[in-house]
Amino acid sequence: MNLAAIGVPGLIIILVIILILFGPRKLPEVGAAIGKTLAEFKRSAKDIMDDEEEPKKIETQEQVK
Repeated sequence: MNLAAIGVPGLIIILVIILILFGPRKLPEVGAAIGKTLAEFKRSAKDIMDDEEEPKKIETQEQVK
């Protein structure tokens, strides 16, 4: 999901709803959990992209020989 597509007003509404649902005490925990989840997702996506690029590198090296 692209955050730029949501826009500032939509992002503010989402943040207010999260604040109401979880309260100010749980908000740091929720933020940390979301951050860890996004970091893991990025890491997994990078691993998948690297796995797809590996055969291309090998093919290119074979062509050079």
